[in-house]
Amino acid sequence: MLKGDCGGSVIINKYLITMYIKEFDRWNESKKLIDSRNENHISSFRERDIWWCSIGVNIGSEEDGKNTLFERPVLVLKKFNNRMAWIIPVTSRMKNGKYYFNFDNEVVLLSHIRFVSVKRFNRFIKRISTYDFSLIRWSLCDLINFD
Repeated sequence: MLKGDCGGSVIINKYLITMYIKEFDRWNESKKLIDSRNENHISSFRERDIWWCSIGVNIGSEEDGKNTLFERPVLVLKKFNNRMAWIIPVTSRMKNGKYYFNFDNEVVLLSHIRFVSVKRFNRFIKRISTYDFSLIRWSLCDLINFD
């Protein structure tokens, strides 16, 4: 039985259920500022890097960013040039299955690969080992194998 709204939460049968409300309008304003950045605001980035990246508010089950910059850590999978890259979101929530790759208490969300502008990159976090990067690439190739 629905008892009422508690500012993003609802009480149902004596249980407090917190709902996630997507902030599309606030993300749209942030996105305008990100788009106005100079593409040279990042001096350099490389494959194997993990960056805080403003991936925004997305649709359905697509991975959303968090905090005021709508950001989350992402792994640079492929650098196409100094302005564009394939990235894969990273989380600290442990998950198992063919859509995930676990390493160093982190999980790469393989199925959420996407192409982004480096204007979205905010802060460098770290560079992962060539060994882990090779395993991630192999896992991604295995995931998209169409056989």
